[in-house]
Amino acid sequence: MFYLLSIMKQRNAQISRLTSQRQDVLIIGGGINGASCAASLAAAGLKVALVERGDFASETSQSSSNLVWGGIKYLQSGCVRLMAELCRSRNDLIRSYPSSVREIRYFTTLQKTSPSRMLFYAGTWVYWLFGRGFTAMPSLLSAREIKEATGAQSVGGVEYSDAYLPDNDARFTFQFIRTAWHHGALAVNYVEVVRSRREADHWLTCLRDVRSGTEYEIKSDMVINAAGPMVDEMNEVNGVETNSRIVFSKGVHLIVPQLTGLKKIMTFFADDSRLFFAIPMGTRTCIGTTDTAQEHWASEVTEDDVQFILDNINAQMGLPKPLTKEDVIATRCGVRPLAVKKGAKDQGDWMKLSRKHVNEVNQKKRYISIYGGKLTDCVNVGNEMRAICEQLGHHLDKQQWYGEDEGRNVFLEQAKHLNKECLDGIDNSAERLWRRYGKEADVLLAMINDEPDLADEVITGSGVMKAEVKYAAEHEMVVTLEDFLRRRTNLSLCHRLSEAKEEMLQIAETLFGAEALDRLREYQQAQPRTSE
Repeated sequence: MFYLLSIMKQRNAQISRLTSQRQDVLIIGGGINGASCAASLAAAGLKVALVERGDFASETSQSSSNLVWGGIKYLQSGCVRLMAELCRSRNDLIRSYPSSVREIRYFTTLQKTSPSRMLFYAGTWVYWLFGRGFTAMPSLLSAREIKEATGAQSVGGVEYSDAYLPDNDARFTFQFIRTAWHHGALAVNYVEVVRSRREADHWLTCLRDVRSGTEYEIKSDMVINAAGPMVDEMNEVNGVETNSRIVFSKGVHLIVPQLTGLKKIMTFFADDSRLFFAIPMGTRTCIGTTDTAQEHWASEVTEDDVQFILDNINAQMGLPKPLTKEDVIATRCGVRPLAVKKGAKDQGDWMKLSRKHVNEVNQKKRYISIYGGKLTDCVNVGNEMRAICEQLGHHLDKQQWYGEDEGRNVFLEQAKHLNKECLDGIDNSAERLWRRYGKEADVLLAMINDEPDLADEVITGSGVMKAEVKYAAEHEMVVTLEDFLRRRTNLSLCHRLSEAKEEMLQIAETLFGAEALDRLREYQQAQPRTSE
């Protein structure tokens, strides 16, 4: 019961402060755009409040490919400027988050129907040059090297470098939420906007706690609409006109048992001529993705989606046994919100629609709408919001707002002296704790030092410690079981939780005490059949 009270105390304290003081900025949406804006503006000295109708990163920001990349595919569509900007952003993130954003080699297999081997090789060099030679240089691969590494028959391939997230996108997004909290921002999940209106010199916004139904009012000088796929809906509710609108592209990934021990991203050309990936995810592999037009932001995995991905991976990799639906451990599905001009009827080639974000500023109403965006672009979004706020008259401190905490080496040295020897045996656990928690990892070390059993895994082979469950209950605003299983960790992505009933109950009991069974049933009832 203590842990449930801790969660509620944390949320209630944040909500109370939301309504008791006027904010400089209200941010609607807790995905990567909203989270980076909150971290940036709070570090600059503004009073910032962020509300999210679900959990932080519970929509598009939990359904990416976990790639931090410049987008070599944009060479195909001619979006060279965007590619160059994203390469610079990628480099900055690798420098700023050396534990969380890692360079990795992309191992590209080419077939007779793929682009020319030498043409693609030349493209990787162009890509490398646009990235200012920050990553390792490209190299050619022979058909024999491809065969030995993947089992696939090919005409050869190309190897080049980009970056990825060794944890997951939702956890990376949560780092920015945590940074915003550190700088005094208010950030609350499961709170939705009912309506907003401009009154004199401020916005008056009615909020509703999704879990309790209680409504509140908050005053703010500015509003930033970072609602991602729901940005248009939010603008309509708030009575704001824009020149842009959102169209939706659905992306689906499948999580399957590890396909290769090669610690590289396998890259292929799918049936629709798009780049297709097999991405390491701990002891699993994430394969995909799809890119299909959709009318609405709500999305689900279809049988056709699953079959498309399975057909392509089986055709491209020489697996000893073809993958089937029974091999699918979990799915991830979301929509890419793509910005287009209102009134544009002919979108042309769907695949060539720009992935660049657009900021629309209504200076009179002091209202900003963020259309589109990519995880790789998150720092740019945060910096742009600073510039816009200055243009609107706010004085900002020039404090650095992003980057990994200092003290990694000190922490790793401290971890060596714990009285729990298994810490070093669980998938480089000390490194993992630092990557996920930064300076807060010291708190987990202290917990483990006091209670050595807290270093035990919650599910065998997961690498997630019991200490992390206890810490999440007290510090990470976990409201539902899915928040922890899907977004604070990747347990639901990498494990068949239906086969870990006892462990699931123990996790729920640590998080929610006497309400454990209710929260467990709530989680189970919400799960789609495809993820079981």
